[in-house]
Amino acid sequence: MMTKDDVALLILTAKKAAGLTWTGIAETLGLSPVFTHSACVGMNAFPQAKAEALVALLGLPDEAVGVLAQSPDKVFAQTVPTDPCIYRFYEIVGVYGPTLKALIHEEFGDGIMSAIDFEMSVTRQAHPKGDRVKVEMSGKYLQYNVW
Repeated sequence: MMTKDDVALLILTAKKAAGLTWTGIAETLGLSPVFTHSACVGMNAFPQAKAEALVALLGLPDEAVGVLAQSPDKVFAQTVPTDPCIYRFYEIVGVYGPTLKALIHEEFGDGIMSAIDFEMSVTRQAHPKGDRVKVEMSGKYLQYNVW
């Protein structure tokens, strides 16, 4: 039986062999590049029809459809990431997490930003000191229940 890791490796191999981009794959599926990549590496589940379309696009085994549509465990392999790009996001949350929480609570009340009802985009911005990475996140506000 195939695992999410097995399917992720098949996807990465097929993507590279076909010379595709995440943006191109996402456009073909009618999804965002952020969600598409996340689901391809096993951190989200594709809707059945999108899993079928991806498998057809990349010429993957039919068994991959069920794996792609399966709910993920979202277990992280390491506590502190060592990849420099991923570590910087970890660092941003470590440094600015309490600030973001304080500002969310000040603006909305005691609650959280959903990572389920959530959108994110990554774009390039020209800048005189060098191009910048712009990451935008939008998540539904969820107030804590008081009983």
